[in-house]
Amino acid sequence: MDPFAAARARLVELLRQQDIVDERVLLAIGRVRREAFLQPELAEHAYENVALPIGHGQTISQPYIVAAMTQALRLTQRSRVLDVGTGSGYQAAVLAELAGSVISVERVPELLASAGAVLARQGYQSVELQLATATLGWPSGAPYDAILAAAGGPEIPDALLAQLAPGGLLVMPVGSLSEQQLTLVRRTERGFERYPLGAVRFVPLVGEGAWPEGARPERSSGQAAGAPRPTDAA
Repeated sequence: MDPFAAARARLVELLRQQDIVDERVLLAIGRVRREAFLQPELAEHAYENVALPIGHGQTISQPYIVAAMTQALRLTQRSRVLDVGTGSGYQAAVLAELAGSVISVERVPELLASAGAVLARQGYQSVELQLATATLGWPSGAPYDAILAAAGGPEIPDALLAQLAPGGLLVMPVGSLSEQQLTLVRRTERGFERYPLGAVRFVPLVGEGAWPEGARPERSSGQAAGAPRPTDAA
């Protein structure tokens, strides 16, 4: 028996009311066990629509934000996806439910190892995990049909734009350390088109073309700007 089944179903209905209209995305959220990506003491909060701490100054993003970013990418079973900022691995799992393959990059070795263990236990064999290098993203796997950056920068780095395939979509928070605008980018024959998706707060993207090492946001991250604060770590 799945003790979280009812809570997971309620979350899906809540997201449907919050303009997540892609039924494939809603089904993916309904299949991925968010509690598996949290510390046991936070499992009871897994299906609250808030970001939660995962250690190392990082968070597992608010389910609404995970769903909204995933929906924006319009994934198909043939999509090759780059996930920048593995964190807990939850976002990569949701992407893997919809895409053909996912490369997920993380700069904190401990988080990468933890995410890898959980993803393996949950059976997500199409996710390839990589430890981040000095270059943002994972150029050796480019080009990608879709890129999702789960960290905010002052602008979208050229290194990530260069890894996006023609016709591909990229979604990333862009703005200050304290608040960003979730931004969708489409690569066209003429260049890059940008579309705002709403105010958010994310942990900083660190690297060339992003924030320097040691940059820290002033407020909680991984959620819509008006969302409740995450539950404090136990």
